[in-house]
Amino acid sequence: MAPVDADLNLLLALRVLLEEANVTRAGERIGVGQSTMSAALARLRTLFQDELLVRVGRDYELTPLAHQILPQVQLTLPLVAQALGQDEGFETETTRRTFRIHASDYAAVELRPLFARAEAAAPGIRFDFLRVPPDPIEAARDLLANDFVVLPPGVGIDVESIDLFRDDYVIIADRDNPGIVDGEVSLEAFLESPHIRCDFGRGQLTQVERRMQELDVRPPVRVTTSTLLSVPLIVAGTDLMGVVPRRLVERNAAVTGTVAVPTPFPLVQLTLRLWWHPAHTHDPAHTWLRELAARCVDEGLLSA
Repeated sequence: MAPVDADLNLLLALRVLLEEANVTRAGERIGVGQSTMSAALARLRTLFQDELLVRVGRDYELTPLAHQILPQVQLTLPLVAQALGQDEGFETETTRRTFRIHASDYAAVELRPLFARAEAAAPGIRFDFLRVPPDPIEAARDLLANDFVVLPPGVGIDVESIDLFRDDYVIIADRDNPGIVDGEVSLEAFLESPHIRCDFGRGQLTQVERRMQELDVRPPVRVTTSTLLSVPLIVAGTDLMGVVPRRLVERNAAVTGTVAVPTPFPLVQLTLRLWWHPAHTHDPAHTWLRELAARCVDEGLLSA
C-alpha cells in the first residue's frame, strides 16, 4: 500500500472513530475488525498527542481536541479523496450505508414514501432514527456526527436545508369530549379542559406553542409525553385535549375514536425541513439521499 493510501485510510479511521465515539461501531462501519480499529486509534493518539476518545462509564466521549478536529475532518476528507482520485463513490446496488436521522416519530411516519423509495433503489441501506435533540445547540453539534435532523424552521439551526412537507395544527380530542360542540371548541372550553403536551426538550417549542405563548393562551397541562404517536391513544376515552399536526389525528381516528377540531385561535401551519451540516455536502451517499428527498417533494409524495 502506498504511503498516501495509508495516510488517507488513517484519516478515514479518525473520522469514523470520532463520529461513532465507539471503536467497535467504527470498525463495523468501514468493515474492519476491532483490533485493527484499536490499532488505528493508538496511532492517532500518538500522532495528535491526545486521547481523542476517553471512556466514561460504558461509553466513550470525545476530548476537547477531538471536538475541534471532527468538523475539519468531515469537511476535508471527501475533498482530499476526490483530489487524489480515491473518492469511495456510491453504488446504490451494493451500498451498506446507514443514515442516522434525528426526527420525531410523527415525522418518521410521514416520511415513509421517501424511505420506501430509497430502500427500493438501495436495498442494503439502513435508517437509524434518533430522538430530536432537546436543544438547538445540541442539534447543530449532532449534525456533525449524524446525517440529518428533521425540524421546523425557527429553532436556531443555521445550516443547509430543504422543505419536506407542510401540515397544520388542530385540536385532538375524543369524539365524545363535552368541550366539542358542533365540531368546534371555544377558547373558553379549550382553556378549561385538561391538556396533553408532547415535550421535545427545553429548547424545542413547536410552532404552535410559540404562537400560543404570543397570544397568552396557556391551557392547563395534565399529561406530558415524549412521543407524538402516543397522543391519540392517550386522549382516547378521556376529556384531554392536545394541539397536534392534523395528519396525526386523521391517520389514527378510526382506531382511537379521536377527532380533529379547528383551533380556537388563528390557524398555525407546521413546516418540517430536512437539515444537514455543510461537512456532508460532498458525501456521495448523502447527496444521493438529499436529491431523492427533493424529488419526492417535487413529485408530491410527501404532501398527502
